[in-house]
Amino acid sequence: MSGAPNPKTVDAYKFCRDIARHEAKNFYWAFRVLPRHKSDAMCAVYAFMRRADDISDDESKLVEARRIEMQQWLEEWRASRITGVVGNWEHDSDPVFIAVADTQHRFGIPDELLEELVAGTTMDLEPRTSDLAPVQTYATFDDLYRYCYLVASVVGLVCIKIFGYTDQRAEQFAEETGIAFQLTNILRDVKEDVERGRVYLPIDLLDEFGETPSELRELAAGRAMTERERGMLATLAIRAEKYYLAANKLIPLLDRDSRAAMWVLVTIYHRLLSRIADNKMEVFRERVGLSTSKKLAIFGRGAAMAIWNRVSG
Repeated sequence: MSGAPNPKTVDAYKFCRDIARHEAKNFYWAFRVLPRHKSDAMCAVYAFMRRADDISDDESKLVEARRIEMQQWLEEWRASRITGVVGNWEHDSDPVFIAVADTQHRFGIPDELLEELVAGTTMDLEPRTSDLAPVQTYATFDDLYRYCYLVASVVGLVCIKIFGYTDQRAEQFAEETGIAFQLTNILRDVKEDVERGRVYLPIDLLDEFGETPSELRELAAGRAMTERERGMLATLAIRAEKYYLAANKLIPLLDRDSRAAMWVLVTIYHRLLSRIADNKMEVFRERVGLSTSKKLAIFGRGAAMAIWNRVSG
């Protein structure tokens, strides 16, 4: 883009960066090793995702109220795409919409990708029609894959638009890397999700190991895990490991100034999965995470990688 940046757009990006700094956790470590214009764009996309997630997960409101709020927010966003929000900052336009609109323009991100991203979030608000209601479940791994695609792979496809690539194989690798990340999230958050009435372990996996959603609720309530249950969770972890292979193929296909950011993300999530495995799948006893010191070490190596890629490019 030519000329001086629009002050309203600059303020919108600052607003999104503040959200990312306080909420993004693992993602923000990767944002920091990107060039500023790409880092700003990632913060804008994150703030957009965060808003959709916050509406979906606000348990202070009934699900129906959240559906209505989500629909209203979506209509405001869609209207902003038609009318253009950048010139209306003084009329209380949503700064996230302003930053996202600028990001879409800069990096050629189609509306359809962001629509798919929100569609994934709203899956958690769909009426529960399963015979196992009030527990939300996915019948097969293919059904779960579709959910993971919408909430994580689509994020990956948006990210690589910002990171930059020319080889179309990057899109399939980004999709599979997103699946790896989301399966890691599912394992890490399984206790919290069960307590919310959400079972992301597919029913066909539960059936394979003779497990039921009610037994998962027992685990969330404090019952000790059996070896059978460890094996069930390890089976999902093995699936995730296979999808992480795509990440190693993706990184070299990205623009040099963005490879370090992707490496940071992959390393944090993959080490999280490894830590879950090292803890013998004890995800119901405590929420597994990486310490700040470990994340700092990964970030430091990523920052050095970013500098080397810039000077040697």
